[in-house]
Amino acid sequence: MYAIVEIAGQQFKVAKDQKVYVHRLQNEEGSKVTFDNVLLLEDGSNITIGAPAIDGAAVEAKVIKHLKGDKVIVFKKKRRKGYKVKNGHRQYLTELVIESIVSSGAKKAEKKAEPKKEAVKAAPKKAAAKATDKADDLKKVEGIGPKIAETLVAAGISTFAELAKTDAAKISEIIAEVRGNHVTDTWPAQAKLAAEGKWDELKKWQDELDGGKPA
Repeated sequence: MYAIVEIAGQQFKVAKDQKVYVHRLQNEEGSKVTFDNVLLLEDGSNITIGAPAIDGAAVEAKVIKHLKGDKVIVFKKKRRKGYKVKNGHRQYLTELVIESIVSSGAKKAEKKAEPKKEAVKAAPKKAAAKATDKADDLKKVEGIGPKIAETLVAAGISTFAELAKTDAAKISEIIAEVRGNHVTDTWPAQAKLAAEGKWDELKKWQDELDGGKPA
């Protein structure tokens, strides 16, 4: 007998006594956990398909331990731009062992009601979302990547005009925590051309730049 169940946003084919590695769960080691979003059950020749989940079906498991997955290397490079970034990542995982598969009679897990304070905090997020709608794509400036653009927006610099008014030394202070050797000397001037809509002139100049600095 096996089941296809959704755990932490992923779908797994599981059977009794099988070990499964899933995205990190909040449950403590040694605790038992039940997953009721069962999409398919196979019991011999009988196959039951949910729509989308099967009512009363559940997979019961035990949390063995929390761990990290194997390291994944992420390397980015831009030709003729002097841009190289190397990062490592190890995913947080939880090891589970499947104890049983229940085909019927399981109770649905009750969803905890969110605190009222969260509703109050939701309003500023909507306002922030509206504010970012008017933001420019700062990555069009040679030398600015996604992480730097995100850092600048967090510091209140979200448009080409705002970036053009910011001193290069100040920009360097803002992005000091971002890994890499970033030369910001030309960023305000590039942003000024972008703000004025002089894209042809900006493109011609960027072809002469090396990762945001004069070649």
